Amino acid sequence: MTGGRRSALRAALALAALVAGVRPAAAQVGASVEATRAAREWLALTDAGDGAGSWKAAGLQFRNAITADRWSEALAAVRRPLGALGQRTVLSTRLEKAIPGAPDGDYAVVLFRTSFAQKADGGETVTLAREQDGRWRVVGYFVE
Repeated sequence: MTGGRRSALRAALALAALVAGVRPAAAQVGASVEATRAAREWLALTDAGDGAGSWKAAGLQFRNAITADRWSEALAAVRRPLGALGQRTVLSTRLEKAIPGAPDGDYAVVLFRTSFAQKADGGETVTLAREQDGRWRVVGYFVE
């Protein structure tokens, strides 16, 4: 093999290695964006005070853990005193394979800095699971 061909082969192999390394990172970025979008869509229901709608849109683990009526009551008890949403900013989205108290799977934990009319500096944590159909659905919600 000539020097030029050897250099071209090395360059091609280096490029292939680089591309192979980028694919998993790109897939993670895509999953992170999808999970964050799903969290925001679900939060829009909670912002509207739609307990039944947010329960129905949540994941199976969520729906198995609490009835729609109990969720609606809990949501109203927590969110109503905070007042209207002011602003919500994503702080981070972390992809996980395991979370406490749940079977291993594909999870995303999205942290938001959130301000409400009655609480200027708050936060929300939304945990999602990628379900059998490939869609991200909320399985946990915490407001601070």
